[in-house]
Amino acid sequence: MTQLVNEQEQQEAVKTLERLISVQSYNQPAEDGAPFGRGIRNALDEMMKICDELGFKTYEDPDGYYGYAEVGEGEKVFGVICHLDTVPAGDLATWDHDPFKGTVVNNAIYGRGSQDDKGPGIAALYAVKALMDAGYHFNQRIRFIYGTDEEILWRGIAQYNKKESQIDIGISPDAEFPLIYAEKGLEQAYLVGPGTDKLHISLKNAFNAVPDKAVYDGPKQDEVKAALDRHNFKYTSDDKSITVIGKSVHAMLAPEGTNAVLRLAIALDEVFDFKPLDFFGKLFKEDATGTNVLGDVKDESGHLTFNISSLEINEKETRMQIDLRIPVTVDRDKLLDKLNENVAPYELKYAPFDYVAPLYVPKDSKLIQTLMEVYKDQTGDTTATPQISGGATFARTMHNCVAFGGMLPTTPDYMHQANEQWPLPDMFKAMEIFAQAIKKLCVD
Repeated sequence: MTQLVNEQEQQEAVKTLERLISVQSYNQPAEDGAPFGRGIRNALDEMMKICDELGFKTYEDPDGYYGYAEVGEGEKVFGVICHLDTVPAGDLATWDHDPFKGTVVNNAIYGRGSQDDKGPGIAALYAVKALMDAGYHFNQRIRFIYGTDEEILWRGIAQYNKKESQIDIGISPDAEFPLIYAEKGLEQAYLVGPGTDKLHISLKNAFNAVPDKAVYDGPKQDEVKAALDRHNFKYTSDDKSITVIGKSVHAMLAPEGTNAVLRLAIALDEVFDFKPLDFFGKLFKEDATGTNVLGDVKDESGHLTFNISSLEINEKETRMQIDLRIPVTVDRDKLLDKLNENVAPYELKYAPFDYVAPLYVPKDSKLIQTLMEVYKDQTGDTTATPQISGGATFARTMHNCVAFGGMLPTTPDYMHQANEQWPLPDMFKAMEIFAQAIKKLCVD
């Protein structure tokens, strides 16, 4: 099979990715024309400039919620759904290179967004540019859709769906090859209960990550340390506070992490007589599959995961964030009824925040069959099969759309972590896979 993306196009893609990484684009307070902060709007502006320069027709929502760029003609639309926002860089001291510069070192490009999702978006864009340069004629419009709020509440893509026409088929390059044909439902909510004057805790973290640190600076620290010791929970301490140490992973992989907030709460439950803390110590414990609370909830898309990422306790209330990844065939309403029933003895109740319905595209569809054929041809991995994920990508916001790349199965995962990086050979392989797939689907 003839290679479609040449070396010059590969290097141009890297330079463009450096340019885009240099625009800080994590969620910040709203400004006029920048609903998620000036940085994200700047990234949207920059992305539209890039697409203009490459010969795409562009449209940018004047309110700053989304933009799109397209090439080709016809009624049918092939969508490539990307996002320009990132998570914050976190502690800069943990980075070997400036997270907002885009630095090529040791044949990899470093920077926030290099894997999630600026890098894959640029790779797909230059894959189509390679087809344009080679003179291929597209039998439909290829539209790159850029969301701006994927890491928080998906409000940007919601505005796109409200204002714009839908795609016919498409991909979201925001996961892992070969492809994801089913994504679990995503429920982000709170469990809320009474407050207490016995202790004050404010542990705030992102919904979608297992917390790796939990600091306690309240009373009875010697007793709390003794409880942590009984459980063999790792921690450090000084004269002022205790820091419980865990292992952070994405919420969809919660059982593989070590939840520092849970561990602290379990220890606190042994020291303080307080019903909401009993929920941790006597029911939930450390079971991130949620089996202790909801039973054995699973189907072909895997087991339910249940992440508790934040805990706040003050005189007025107890509030914790929960992130549930719900198997695709499970009845959400019945599940939430059971949740409410089983947390009630601990004086807790469910309070909604956000829900994203599951994704399912049949494995025998033309889209999946074609993408799988291209992936196998390009990688030689003849045993690859369509995958199921607990993650949530923009693919589920569109009709007949799946997550396709951009990470190879062998690519180290640096998403949401310090030193986020994408090895350049992996980036170039993804570009070629994208180009071959879009040629097969969109060229006569």
